Amino acid sequence: MKPGVLLLVYLIVSAVLALATAPFAVRALRRLKAGQTVLGYVTQHEHKSGTPTMGGIIFLLPAVIVCAVETTAFSLVALAVTLGFAVLGFLDDFIKIKFRRNLGLKPYQKIIGQLGISAIAAYFCYASPEIGTSLFLPFGGGWGDVSWWIIPFVMLVYIATTNSVNLTDGLDGLAATTSAGYFLTFAIFTYLAFSDALSAGDGTRAEQLFSLSAFCVSLLGGLLGYLVFNSNPASVMMGDTGSLGLGAAAATAAVFSRAELLLPIAGIMFVWSSISVIMQVLAFKLTKRRIFLMAPFHHHLEMKGYSEPRICALYLVLTVLAGALTLIFARAV
Repeated sequence: MKPGVLLLVYLIVSAVLALATAPFAVRALRRLKAGQTVLGYVTQHEHKSGTPTMGGIIFLLPAVIVCAVETTAFSLVALAVTLGFAVLGFLDDFIKIKFRRNLGLKPYQKIIGQLGISAIAAYFCYASPEIGTSLFLPFGGGWGDVSWWIIPFVMLVYIATTNSVNLTDGLDGLAATTSAGYFLTFAIFTYLAFSDALSAGDGTRAEQLFSLSAFCVSLLGGLLGYLVFNSNPASVMMGDTGSLGLGAAAATAAVFSRAELLLPIAGIMFVWSSISVIMQVLAFKLTKRRIFLMAPFHHHLEMKGYSEPRICALYLVLTVLAGALTLIFARAV
């Protein structure tokens, strides 16, 4: 089967698998009383309290299946890192559900876990001959070697990305639609990189990159199926189980393809979520005034009267446009 056709098969299988398992997952979470506790100050979401959470398992399952087929170092480590962050998110969700509060793991506990998993992923990159210490420079800039600095840099990428995706998960369907646009971009980018490696006669790297593209496609398909149940009004939420897992997968797609410098473009809306929070906090500390009605920015739009589906559509469109720019920058000579 041709590689492109196989990726389409993975996409369809992942979407169908998510669609098929979601109803069972939602019922099981309801029986377990795994309901979301909404932040007290987000009063407009009070009606969502009790909605089943930890729904990230719905779109993570297809990734497990596809990576079990594409058994390369890239796919297996990508899956392990993603599931590692998902388990960290699960612990956070479990504590929230157990004690009926919105605060799960303490910040220092969460950051220790993130640092530990990120360090393992960073060392794998450093030791892997298919990744190494080079970064792809957009606009035809070639490659730049950063030596052992790749380890702290990759750790920073993971921590920043996972927390940014977590911040974006604030409305029904928002993190899922934005992530779907992101993984579409990196599925295309890694497939083009696979084709380049194949043309250059580097079969080992080509095999690894194809499995990475399959990983992105599996998450894209899983998210499409999941969105049927997560779009407004959501019957299930991804929880930190899903958002931390998604963030880790998003970072992995960029890091393993040596395209970390393209991540802020493809994931512009994730970046904007973090920037809007940082701007809000700094402005209030310095001037005692707020820039936005509420941060992250999607809550500002919500308080301005935008509906949740409209905000999701805006974030998706901007992510797809940013993805197109990413591909242009990546192929520019």
